[in-house]
Amino acid sequence: MKNELDPTKLLAAYEVVMQKGTETELGKIYQGVEAVSDYDGYNVFLRGIGVEVHIGFHNTYNIKYDQLHIRDSFLQKIDALVSEKTIDTHH
Repeated sequence: MKNELDPTKLLAAYEVVMQKGTETELGKIYQGVEAVSDYDGYNVFLRGIGVEVHIGFHNTYNIKYDQLHIRDSFLQKIDALVSEKTIDTHH
């Protein structure tokens, strides 16, 4: 299995959370994924329980996680968010 993430997919998931999420102290949360950006927007973060992905300038990223199965579950949530964006569900 390739262990690389697609920054475009991560940013698409970030957009979905920011559009559909509810306010948190630092950003917005939707479907168990919190999206946060720094003050200038150059760095964005996607967080879940035990997982954090930092997407930086020039589509660089770094993922930190407690356990492999937690990371995999989080990445499945990211895929679901991206699918939701591309399918354009009607709620």
